[in-house]
Amino acid sequence: MKLRTPVKDISEVEISNISDHGFWLYVKGKEYFLPYNQYRWFKNASISEILDVQLLHQSHLYWQKLDVDLEVSSLENPDKYFFIYK
Repeated sequence: MKLRTPVKDISEVEISNISDHGFWLYVKGKEYFLPYNQYRWFKNASISEILDVQLLHQSHLYWQKLDVDLEVSSLENPDKYFFIYK
């Protein structure tokens, strides 16, 4: 049996690196750095919690274990989004 369409083995969202200062997020061909001092929801998260990210509706990032939601556009245009973690 042959597949009619080839299956892609590339994720549209993944964490490419985690450091003491933040992590790199690869989304649909672009890479973003999320520093912990700006995205404090992730500062005390475990590696497995950070890695458990989903891309919903092609524009919505969701970390279920952390209950964190981010729009991809907020990473591309952070000056248009006023979110401050307290």
